[in-house]
Amino acid sequence: MSLLEIRELKKYFPVGDGLFSRKRGNVKAVDGVNLTINEGETLGLVGESGCGKSTLGRTILRLIEPTSGEVIFHDKNLLALSARELREMRREMQIIFQDPYASLNPRMRVGDIIGEGLEIHKLARGRAKRDRIMELLHQVGLREDHYPRYPHEFSGGQRQRIGIARALAVSPKFIVCDEPVSSLDVSIQAQIINLLQELQEKMHLTYLFISHDLRVVEHISHRVAIMYLGKVVEIAAGETIYRDAKHPYTRALLSAVPMPETSRKKERIVLEGDVPSPVNPPSGCTFHPRCAYRQPLCSEMEPPLDFAGGHGVSCHVFGPIKRA
Repeated sequence: MSLLEIRELKKYFPVGDGLFSRKRGNVKAVDGVNLTINEGETLGLVGESGCGKSTLGRTILRLIEPTSGEVIFHDKNLLALSARELREMRREMQIIFQDPYASLNPRMRVGDIIGEGLEIHKLARGRAKRDRIMELLHQVGLREDHYPRYPHEFSGGQRQRIGIARALAVSPKFIVCDEPVSSLDVSIQAQIINLLQELQEKMHLTYLFISHDLRVVEHISHRVAIMYLGKVVEIAAGETIYRDAKHPYTRALLSAVPMPETSRKKERIVLEGDVPSPVNPPSGCTFHPRCAYRQPLCSEMEPPLDFAGGHGVSCHVFGPIKRA
């Protein structure tokens, strides 16, 4: 059963020549994305830096206002909600940020940071509020004596646990995890991933897990979506992506993942050129200037995201539907 449905979502940022100059174009950060996230699953969203992953996550939550499209959550279009209605809906949808230190107010104590959502949504006060905060500290692996401390007194992993507790305080159903482990040591990454999985099972949470690290995504995601230059180019079950990737861009990303077994050698796929500018993306398939398999059609017509057996691929050459 789908919990969230994204339809033709776009976010364009205007670009000008100077402070008072006319607009000369748009940065197409998110360019017509369609996704469905099922209740209780983790959808991993992967791509190079600058491909629009974080912008997509924040646009879904309306932390950034979209240019156009629809975000359907519990049969309600979030983009059509009033400010009051959106505020009520925010209880259902939360975010865990990439930088656990920058996302925490350094002048607030941990207990106040976690309890802020309870105050805003009038969920608990007084003793009930304190009991709820203590419960959250315990759930994320922190101690009760951490309550009165400040963020600078904690390690990076502990600060991310505080961020997770803050997101959980209002009992959400959906959480955007915006590269929540990318700034942490590898051993701490594993602990946070395990914590997120335990919380998901216990609280029936749904995640959009954004990352550039395919190793991390492999361990936590049920399905994986690959994003390139503002568009989703491939989506399938996690095991399908890692075993039978179709899109040339996905194959290149997978070839760059370090393999621990020295006996398992694989050929590194080196892409041609640089990522095109999102201000002036290539015609047709936006990946075609870097693709070794490009055909004349690739520069003329944009390939739709065609599906076969739950595996969606946006490619004229390797997609499920071949075009002459």
